[in-house]
Amino acid sequence: MKDYIEERAIQIANYIIENNATVRQTAKEFGISKSTVHMDVTKWKGVKF
Repeated sequence: MKDYIEERAIQIANYIIENNATVRQTAKEFGISKSTVHMDVTKWKGVKF
C-alpha cells in the first residue's frame, strides 16, 4: 500500500473513532467518496478485516 494511502487510512480510522462518525460524515470531512472511506478502513495492505 502506498504510504499516503496508509496514512490516510489511519487518519480516517481515528476520525471515525474519535467523532463516532458515519462513513458519509467521514467522506465529507476528508473530501473523498464513501467508497474510498470504506476501502481504506476495510482493506489495509491487502488484508480484509
